Order: sequence, then structure tokens, then C-alpha cells
Amino acid sequence: MVGLQDALFFFGSSYLVATASDTRDGLNSAHQRIIGTTGFRLCDDIPASLIPAGRFMSDTPAVSPSQQSSIMSRLSVMMFLQFFAWGAWFATLGLAMTNKNLGAFIGAAYESAPIAAILAPLFLGLIADRFFASEKVFGCLMILGGIIMFSIPHYANDASAFADASQVQIEEANPTLDAEAIGKLFAKQQAEENSSGNILGWLILAYMLCYMPTLGLGNTIAFTHIPSQDKFPAIRVWGTIGWIAAGLLIGASGWDRTFTIFWLGAISSLALGLFCFALPNTPPPLKGKAINLRSLFMVDAFKLLADWNFLVFAICSTLICVPLAYYYGSTSQYLGNTGFPAAGATMTLGQMSEIIFMLLIPFFFRRLGVKGMILIGMACWVIRYGLFSAGAPEQVTWMLLLAVALHGICYDFFFVTGFMYTDQKAPVEIRGQAQSLLVFLTQGVGMFFGYRIMAAGSFLGIDLGWKIGEYGEQVTTAATLASEIDEARGETNMSFIETFTNMFSRDLPDGVDDQLLSSTMSQWQNFWMFPAIMAGIVLVIFAVGFWDKTKPPVVDAGSDDGSDGTQPSDPLVSSSNPYEPSA
Repeated sequence: MVGLQDALFFFGSSYLVATASDTRDGLNSAHQRIIGTTGFRLCDDIPASLIPAGRFMSDTPAVSPSQQSSIMSRLSVMMFLQFFAWGAWFATLGLAMTNKNLGAFIGAAYESAPIAAILAPLFLGLIADRFFASEKVFGCLMILGGIIMFSIPHYANDASAFADASQVQIEEANPTLDAEAIGKLFAKQQAEENSSGNILGWLILAYMLCYMPTLGLGNTIAFTHIPSQDKFPAIRVWGTIGWIAAGLLIGASGWDRTFTIFWLGAISSLALGLFCFALPNTPPPLKGKAINLRSLFMVDAFKLLADWNFLVFAICSTLICVPLAYYYGSTSQYLGNTGFPAAGATMTLGQMSEIIFMLLIPFFFRRLGVKGMILIGMACWVIRYGLFSAGAPEQVTWMLLLAVALHGICYDFFFVTGFMYTDQKAPVEIRGQAQSLLVFLTQGVGMFFGYRIMAAGSFLGIDLGWKIGEYGEQVTTAATLASEIDEARGETNMSFIETFTNMFSRDLPDGVDDQLLSSTMSQWQNFWMFPAIMAGIVLVIFAVGFWDKTKPPVVDAGSDDGSDGTQPSDPLVSSSNPYEPSA
């Protein structure tokens, strides 16, 4: 079920939103949906400056400075709560499930995101955008999602209890087998017999089906009520701050490895749902417009694949999301196994680096062009997984921290550049479809299969437990090691300052079995080598097959609105459109 994550994976609850006819209004809605919604990870998005000034903004009635300040404040709180509610449980879901002996269900839990990312836009384009005020739909979805999330701990605890009892039975029935063999038997039995674990996966999917449409709805509300697009980054950055705050909170409290993350997610979802009714009224943006099935199913955008360079780009973009799923789905439990006491806080280094590298994109994009930027992004993916693999045997702290921090380059240089390239390649009248196609391929298809492969699942009876020799094999003793570490460490209550300090340090307590640690780290080493190899193969394919030299176009600044039929001036070189990070 993830993908996303695998989604958003990710993400793009925006991607099929171009349901209106391909008019200026239709493009307006499509671009509003795309901006800021691709975060798999989460808090990632296209910078607002990608929208040419004055072209895709909704007209807003005149308001006083005090009213505008109030609106900006409410929109910022909305963004903060929206990504806090997601980051509260999603980032360390794998760690919590591993610690509670539910590793067999991690793949299904994470792949709920890409499935929801694929289905949510249909709801947006066919229903929400045509019949109901955006803030009311937003609020109802989050309240329903919060109610669903409140039910998850019950089934999660039942599934964990069943898993613990089953493991004892398997160990007693097979006293001669080693821990790795026991782990394989256990994983197979859980998938077949743990009904509460399967229900857990479906409930997470149900929550994500409520959550994913809100990514697009939130952007519609924001763009409708801000005076200019340049104000959007100042609002959207609060989403990243919310994600980081959630990570620091669950890391400081020790909740990142427990099912308390679901309670926090439920409470914050309900809080956001209720707050939505205090947001300014936002009428349905596509009310009265006919449904254009050609646009809905991206028919014209698929024609772009006839261009060799765009075809290579689209294929490589889809394929690179397979190893990306390994990062989202497995990093938290890996950091926990290596001794990081606040894995949730440690992972926020990735979001912090995103903000920094988002600022650097204009500088590098002008000099390196699309191919150079994407190659650097892909190369960093190879380096990231290589560091995870090389650092496993001795748990080398600097390698693990650098690998997490590289997430900023990995995501920004690849995805943000990719959206910019797509915007330049697509004719003006189908840009919304083209962006939708890219998110569908990456955050939907790529992430979905990425999570399936990561968890050694199957699809339509086809085994996706891919590996190269021992590379890619599942880490069967991660839960056992996590349990030993928690037992040896005991209860920990850290202050915020201590949590921040522990973002950069490891602490493997005394009492952990050395043989178990060595065996588990050997498995992690082999596990991470597989996505490194996959990313390397995609890197070579892209380097050999892609020869588009696209760089930011320099055109007459007097035609920003594109009304003369030409490309609008590039936001990276237009003084009226300064580039600002929004994630």
C-alpha cells in the first residue's frame, strides 16, 4: 500500500487536478495544485516563483492591512498544522512498527501514500473543486482523518501482541534455527495470519485518502487569499517548520518508536480540521466548468513522450523513485538500530538541508542546466545509500548524518529541477497536464513499486523481492535488535536541548548482544547496497540517454504574462520573481 511514501509520493495530490478545460482558468487551478504538494517527504514542493507573476493568481477583493495580516497568519498556522499532523507519525512510522515487531507491515503502511496520491486528485477534480468551499472540505476531511487515526493504536497494539506471541511460538518450535531464519519464518506467518496487522494497513490508507486531497486544497486556499504569489513562500515555509517541529517533539519525548505517534497525529489532525472553519471562505474554483476528460487523463501530456529527451527524463524519474522509497520507508528504523536515541529528530536534518539547497537552486541551475542538476541529484542518491551501507558495520556516525543531510540535494536538485524542466518543455496550454503526468509517474507509480520492492512484496502474483546476490535482502533481525536496545537503554526523558544535541550523536547502551548487533548491521549493509546500485544504474541511463541542454530561458521581461503566445520570462532571471524556498 505506500509509496509513497509511496507517494506523495507523494505527493502530488495535485496531479490529476487539471480537470477544467485547457483555458487560462484551468491552468490557474492546475498550477495552484501542483505548487507545494509534492513533498513525499515530505514537506517538499515546487517554489512559488515558478508561477509567472500575475498569471495564475486568483483575484482577491481589497482588504485592509490588518485583515491581510490576519489572513496571512491563519494561512501560516494552517500550513504548520497540516505538515505537523503528517510529520508526527509518518517519518518514524517504520521505527515504531519495527520496535513493536510489525516490520512485516511496513511496506503496506507506507505504500498507502502513493495510492492516495493517485486517487485523491480524482476526488478534487470531480467533486471538491466543483461543489464545495475548499476550507469546509479541508476541515471535514481532517476531522474524518483524525477519527480514523484515533482507531489505529487499538489495532496496532493487537497486531503487536499477536506478533510477539507468534515469535515465541516459532522460536520454541524451531530451537535449532538462527535469528535470521526465525525472522524469515516470522515475517511470512505475520503476512498470512496477523489480521490486525492487515487492518492496520487499511486504516492508514483510509487516513491518507482523507489527507492527500488537503495538500491541494490548502494551496487553493492560500493562493486565493494572498495578494501576490511572492507571499506564498512565507506561508509555505511554515509547513516545513511544522514537519521539523513534529520530528523534534517525538524525538524529545521518545514517542518516535511507540504508537503514541498515532495519538499525536490524530489530535493534530482534529485540531487542524476544526481550525479550517476559521479560514477565509474559498468558493469552489471550478464551479460551473465542464469536466474535460482529455485533460483529466492527461492525454495531451502523454504526447510529450514522443520527444526522446523527455521520454528518457520521464522513465528515469519514475525509476529513481524506487530507491527513494527505501529512504522514506527504512531510514528511521536503521538509525534506531545504529543507536540514535532520537531518530525522529535526526531525520529532520534532511528537511533543514532542503531549505538551504532550495536557495541554491537558481545559482546552480543557471550554470549547470537541467542535465547537470539532475545528474548531481542522482549521484547524491548513490552516495547517500553508499554511506548508509559503508557506515553500517561500525555504525560510523558522520557517514550516517551526512547521508541524512544529503536529502536536500537528492530531493531539490532532482525533483524541483524536474518540475522546472517539465514546465519549459510543455506548451503553455498543457503545462498543468504535464506536471500532473510527472507527479503521477514519480510520486504515484515509482514510489508505489519502490515500497513494494523495499518490503519484498508482490504485484499481481509477480514476486518483487528483488536482490543482487545478498544485496537487497530483508533485515530480519531489526526488530530483535531494537527491542534489546530499548530494554538496555530503559526509560529516557530528554529536554529539548538534549534532543537537539542527540540529533548528532549515537548511544548504543551496554548490554546489547554483540553477535546480534554484528549480524543485523551486516544485513543493513547488504540492504542499502541494493538501492545504491539501482540509483547508479538510473544515473548511467540518464547520463547516456539525455542530451537536452535546457537552461533558464532569457526572454523579454515585457511578456511575463505570456499573452503574446511566447514563453513567460523565467522566474530565475526575472527581478520581479525572486526565487524563494517554500519547503
